Amino acid sequence: MATSSGSSATQINSGSEEALMDERKRKRMISNRESARRSRMRKQKHLDDLMTQLTQLQKQNHEIITNINFTTQHLLNVESENSVLRAQLNELTHRLQSLNEIISLLNDDHGDDDDDDDKTSIDFTQPAVADNIFLNPFHLAYLNQPIMASADNTFQY
Repeated sequence: MATSSGSSATQINSGSEEALMDERKRKRMISNRESARRSRMRKQKHLDDLMTQLTQLQKQNHEIITNINFTTQHLLNVESENSVLRAQLNELTHRLQSLNEIISLLNDDHGDDDDDDDKTSIDFTQPAVADNIFLNPFHLAYLNQPIMASADNTFQY
């Protein structure tokens, strides 16, 4: 019977070892489940953070696009205004050149009659003579200077 009592002690030891192994296995499963739950929570938090960041970046992108559109419209308005101003500059420069040519021709015509060295002043109080530049048909070409058209919104107040 000695062998049978040793065998039952082995079975008791074996049963307690199995119980100990089952307990360790159960604790490991609980630990693994808890670890998996924490991992899922970290992943969900990371996903939520990325979604928040996506929303913020989309909002910033929309603001930037709005600013670009506003700036582009402002640029087009300034370029249009610059174009009108350049056209006005060209027109006024052309008119100034024409007026300077008229003054030069008038001064040259009056300079022939006077011995005065001051040719910058014109005496319009003198009566017109037959060879006056305004009466000479060959000198009327300068009077037909074109007037250039300006844009409708040239003068805005």
